[in-house]
Amino acid sequence: MKVLIVSDIHANYPALQAVLNSAVDFDKLIFLGDVVDYGPHPKECLTFIKENADYYVRGNHDNALGFDTDCNCMGPFREYSIVTREWHKTLLVEDDKKFLRDMPVLDKAHLDDNSFFLAHASPQGDIYKYLGEDEIGHEIKNIFAEYILLGHTHVQYKKEIDNTLVVNPGSVGLARDGGQACYAVYENKMILLKRISYDVENTIADLMKSPLPKSTKDGLRKLLLYK
Repeated sequence: MKVLIVSDIHANYPALQAVLNSAVDFDKLIFLGDVVDYGPHPKECLTFIKENADYYVRGNHDNALGFDTDCNCMGPFREYSIVTREWHKTLLVEDDKKFLRDMPVLDKAHLDDNSFFLAHASPQGDIYKYLGEDEIGHEIKNIFAEYILLGHTHVQYKKEIDNTLVVNPGSVGLARDGGQACYAVYENKMILLKRISYDVENTIADLMKSPLPKSTKDGLRKLLLYK
């Protein structure tokens, strides 16, 4: 069985397309949250998740748009998320927003005789908590699964703790550890971390056409071009 694991797409459809073109012929799709905010393609990305994700959880940005509340992010990301979210609200219909509200905070999957535990940020159910690789150990107590899958930090890693492999596939649409689209693939009872270049200029061009303020466009452009 081949499983594609993605997280933090953030409305960046060219990045998502690059991942799909690279990870072909997968049997299942796992999504770890945050399909909206920041990028220029919320409708395209959300439609893909609605139609193709076999398992998924709600991210803090999904929660903020769906429930019209705060995403609790920090620094310049906070300003960019607030501004882009107001724009995204105009691009999505009520059924889209209901889907975001109905996404579970935690989920489980049993694939290939292995158990998978899914969360966006903390496996304890906090969708806002930022956990570095060295902080995750105390958060997985009393969770019994071969694999724990997390997103949120936009930083890719694998960490084995006792008999559990904790995996963060990184961010498809706005990686903080390089300017590529990041994802993971489970196959033959192994998880491989992958990253791939994509047409970031296409994303930037669509962003520049948006009604967002120039300061937001310029800030997001710098983040998208981060190396």
